[in-house]
Amino acid sequence: MALRKNPKADLKKKYTRVFETSLIIVLVLLIAAFKYFPRIQGQKLKVQGPQELVDVEDIVNTKQETAPPPPPKPPIPIEAPSDEVLDDVEIEDTELDENAQVNTPPPPPPKVEEEEAAPQFFVAVEEMPKPIGGIAAIQKRIVYPEIAKRAGVQGRVFIKAFVDENGNVVKAEVIKGIGAGCDEAAIKAVMATKFKPGKQRGKPVKVQVSIPILFKLN
Repeated sequence: MALRKNPKADLKKKYTRVFETSLIIVLVLLIAAFKYFPRIQGQKLKVQGPQELVDVEDIVNTKQETAPPPPPKPPIPIEAPSDEVLDDVEIEDTELDENAQVNTPPPPPPKVEEEEAAPQFFVAVEEMPKPIGGIAAIQKRIVYPEIAKRAGVQGRVFIKAFVDENGNVVKAEVIKGIGAGCDEAAIKAVMATKFKPGKQRGKPVKVQVSIPILFKLN
């Protein structure tokens, strides 16, 4: 059996009347509020405390430096007019005979470059060259430089002497020196010394030999 609603408890019947009555009351209250309270002033808030001063620095506008202009192009050289006037040159007509035979000159003879063959010196032979009178003969020819004496330079200088088949020293080089003019003095003494030539298979040959020379202050 279905239940029936009580008509007194039905709220939808009074919804329209209650809504209209509420709307009228709200409008009356708004009109009265605007009429009797037209201005509403708010309270001003007081901020306590010292005010801080902020320094604002002026920003300098930076300028962009423009690149310098390119250098000007060099002027084109112009020939100056010369005061000298060239004389008129007459060109004579020349006729060439195409059928004529021309004798070509002979080519120049080739130049023969004479290359001097460098003499070859042996390093080791059966009989090595020896100074006549021994090393003492070379030591007697030594002139002690004054600079070396004052500086107290002493030591041994090694000279490489190139002795030919006749026993003459054709060239001398310093292998190890001590400086202060001693190297030059040793070379002069060796160049002025006569040697007994070196021999290979009984024949005199060109040999290079190392000679020690002593520099010692008394």
